[in-house]
Amino acid sequence: MSGFSTLLYKEVLRFWKVAFQTVAAPVLTAMLYLLIFSHVLEEHVQVHGVAYSSFLVPGLVMMSVLQNAFANSSSSLIQSKVTGSIVFVLLPPISYPAFWAAYVGAAVIRGLCVGLGVLLVTLWFARLGFEAPAWILVFAILGGGILGTLGVIAGIWADKFDQLAAFQNFLIMPLTFLSGVFYSVHSLPPFWQQVSAWNPVFYMIDGFRYGFFGISDASPWKSLAVVGACFVTLSALTLALLRRGYKLRA
Repeated sequence: MSGFSTLLYKEVLRFWKVAFQTVAAPVLTAMLYLLIFSHVLEEHVQVHGVAYSSFLVPGLVMMSVLQNAFANSSSSLIQSKVTGSIVFVLLPPISYPAFWAAYVGAAVIRGLCVGLGVLLVTLWFARLGFEAPAWILVFAILGGGILGTLGVIAGIWADKFDQLAAFQNFLIMPLTFLSGVFYSVHSLPPFWQQVSAWNPVFYMIDGFRYGFFGISDASPWKSLAVVGACFVTLSALTLALLRRGYKLRA
């Protein structure tokens, strides 16, 4: 496993060396979301009997975990491909599962670092319960793993930065922003509730929020099943792409 540990260390060091950009900046962005939305809606909205600012915090934390997990693995792979340094990762005898696990593991670590930073900062502005801490940790790790794996897929597929930006802007951003981060899906018309039920990110957000308040829009067990199935499916797809050498090996 020395190949895995070395690649994991390299990927973690890669984002940690510029932590002001990769960790601090997303924390600031999430805090601004909280300040703006809570200032406008705090007096007018309660969700499941929870103050809006408190309801908003878990969504912002999980959104930060997901977006930064995706950004870490996808940006690393596309930079390696564009600069040609990907050859130094492909030449050593690192197994495909170890390759995948290192990139996804580093993505999860970055996502959790950002999510923890957002949580610590926003605790000053909102009251939170921790009804089921195990659910919080499970959904944070699985959600980060799914988006980290999607980042690997995007990094493999994209040949240049604008293709990666399109993947993020037209797939990742809509999925995260339309997943119940800022609202309860029960407040939507019936048609859009059904649409939300097909969004896997909704189950990540909802299950994560359940860990704080013990309430959710969907059953937490259903959310866990959907998220777990997505993780297994995407991981299998990524390993198949790596074995084929799709867009990585000449």
